[in-house]
Amino acid sequence: MTDLTGAIWRKSTRSGGNGGECVEVATNLPGIVAVRDSKDRFGAPLTFPPAAWGEFVKQINSGSFVDGGRAQQRG
Repeated sequence: MTDLTGAIWRKSTRSGGNGGECVEVATNLPGIVAVRDSKDRFGAPLTFPPAAWGEFVKQINSGSFVDGGRAQQRG
């Protein structure tokens, strides 16, 4: 299991006032990005290589994840 001692968790600035139902991410640990459910802070987080997390964020920002999970067709 990955040691997440020292993880600095943050929420998206876009999470707004939805009652805290969002994910938190820690990007300050060497070699990993950790993601957890803000409603279950003691549950098992997911971990990703920084490059994979960066690609995921890039795809989100490009609009690739829309329409109920179906990729948006570009053309």
